[in-house]
Amino acid sequence: MSNYQIVDKKVIMDVRERVAKGEHPRRELLNFINAAPVGTIFEIHLPHRGEPLIASLQSLGMNVIVNELEPMHFRLMAVKLNEF
Repeated sequence: MSNYQIVDKKVIMDVRERVAKGEHPRRELLNFINAAPVGTIFEIHLPHRGEPLIASLQSLGMNVIVNELEPMHFRLMAVKLNEF
């Protein structure tokens, strides 16, 4: 899995380096999210907005908040509200 840490019910995932290397970890992220318990908060760091990932999370019923923290550093925030 990508660089991640778990604090209480919050998972912080930073995939900026992997994406910068040309990798596409969307499926891996979605599998991790699917396996997580309901109520888990996800903070995902990307080098761009990550529209395909946002669309995938929204299709699972998750609301996604996107913040641009600095150039080439975006943070997606979402909460798993139900089982998929």
